[in-house]
Amino acid sequence: MDIARIFGLLGTGVGYTVLVTLACSATGVIVGLAIAILGRLGWRWLDVLLGVFTYVFRGIPVLVLLFIVFFGLPTIGVGVPPLVSMMLSLGLITGAYLGEVFRGALDSVEASEVLAAEAMGMSRVQIFAYIELPQMLRFSVPGMVNEFTTVLKYSPFGYTVGIPEVMKQAMALSAATLRGVEIYFAVGLVYFAIYKILVTAIWALEKRCRVPGLTEH
Repeated sequence: MDIARIFGLLGTGVGYTVLVTLACSATGVIVGLAIAILGRLGWRWLDVLLGVFTYVFRGIPVLVLLFIVFFGLPTIGVGVPPLVSMMLSLGLITGAYLGEVFRGALDSVEASEVLAAEAMGMSRVQIFAYIELPQMLRFSVPGMVNEFTTVLKYSPFGYTVGIPEVMKQAMALSAATLRGVEIYFAVGLVYFAIYKILVTAIWALEKRCRVPGLTEH
């Protein structure tokens, strides 16, 4: 079996790997934005809850949480599909990290811009939507790239809950052909290609949305 044939067989799992990465990344972005937005309300009890959430989910290993969701919840009558299990484990952990990224990016927005918007009569919602949010997302790009890369690296855990992604295909091929070196080398190249495409797309989007003449802090 040549390397081209190996890549062809691994290709059946690429779609699932991309799906898991995008789904968990999207979950992480939504959770992270929620943490950052709720943290701006200034309610002490809510800040405590957000702090506990962030502390817990940044400290628990992805595989442990995945097993709790996929294998643990059914014991109390709550069945969770494989992809949803990944989103509720890897996605929530990613969200806990992104929440800190977004919070720091919000703090980087110039206070003078907010004051100018208030002087123009803009509401708090309008200020957040048109002044703070766009700049926050732009300042967050490096942190988001880092977290999305982490999601991609953790996506192979999907095979433990039955998702037929690249690693699961590789394990099956390795067992059938006993050519683990070539197969796992090919897996590394596949993940690198996905990573390169993901990072290129994110930076292209950031460049397209960049405000001309506005430098980052």
